[in-house]
Amino acid sequence: MSMLAALRCRCMVASRQAYVQTVRSFAADARLKCVMLNAARLDFDGRINWDKVKTTADMTLHDKSETSEIVARAAGADIVMNKEFPIPGDIIRALPLSVKLIAEAGTGYNNIDVDACRERGIAVCNVPEYTTEAMGHMAITLVMALSCSLAPQMKALAKGDRTYMEQCHLGTLPHFEIHGKTFGIIGGLGYIARRISAMSLALGMKVVVSDLPSTPLGMRDDGVEVVSFDDLLARSDFISTMTPLNKHTTGLVNAAAFNKMKPTAYIINTARGPIIDQAALVDALRQKKIAGAALDVFGEGSAPPPPLPSDSPLYSVFEEFDNVILTPHIGWQRLEARQRLVNMCADNMAAFARGETLNIDMKTGLPNRSGFQPQG
Repeated sequence: MSMLAALRCRCMVASRQAYVQTVRSFAADARLKCVMLNAARLDFDGRINWDKVKTTADMTLHDKSETSEIVARAAGADIVMNKEFPIPGDIIRALPLSVKLIAEAGTGYNNIDVDACRERGIAVCNVPEYTTEAMGHMAITLVMALSCSLAPQMKALAKGDRTYMEQCHLGTLPHFEIHGKTFGIIGGLGYIARRISAMSLALGMKVVVSDLPSTPLGMRDDGVEVVSFDDLLARSDFISTMTPLNKHTTGLVNAAAFNKMKPTAYIINTARGPIIDQAALVDALRQKKIAGAALDVFGEGSAPPPPLPSDSPLYSVFEEFDNVILTPHIGWQRLEARQRLVNMCADNMAAFARGETLNIDMKTGLPNRSGFQPQG
């Protein structure tokens, strides 16, 4: 081993030892100090109660932050709290030595450079279950809206076209029951996906899901059938993406995937925008390879900011086709879900202060199912 390599190893060991020592000292010595970088992302209506977080840590709340402000605002903080705001590796490596935890106020944490956190001995945690109900309701709402041509009717009336109102029927618009239809959920064994499955089954739908290659295929005790990805695409009347965004899932729903779907199928995305290849989606709509789409997410994060660009082709297909629904990731934004999220972040911080194992394994960067799982 070279001298430089040996030095790097000693530095990494020292960083880990300092991290462990810091965690152990929190509960005995002092209150945590936490800076929230973009509180307005959560509390955009002023209705969130931060008391539980403030009981756990001394809080400094910033409504919004620029990337260039992160390092300075983290000065003296033990915890950086954040909602979907990208924290790249160069910023993480420049954070003050006091920072030992980045608390993502959300489910996805692809906005945080976990490798850089590992190098610095900074832990990462998220809140995977806060929006299970809200996002489940959102997915089912979109299924129902697509099945009864709600969007085409509203779009027509908004343009002053009263045809459907005056003739009292929908003509050739799709309008059908969802009972007996097949709902395919990509990545369908996670927290939110399982709740969507339960809701769908209660409505009389059939549910098929795809998961990791190691997951056994076949019918489960809960009435959900695990199938291959290709089988899901071919069989489903509605298809929803429920996977995290990573190198394996970026562009997962591409042109080849659309070619395998029914021409009567609808695609729903409430997870992360890049899971669906946008160009392939636009082409599939224009070539009538699918019947329609409902998108609640667009960019790298789960939602704007930044907003969907004004020249996005998605706006064009929204105007071009009646059967396209666009929403700015409203699924998670219900008041109860947002309050639950803040409270569960407080639980994560308290667990960290006690030295408990958190819910993201820093060795792998993947969810730690055996770690602390807040239930508040």
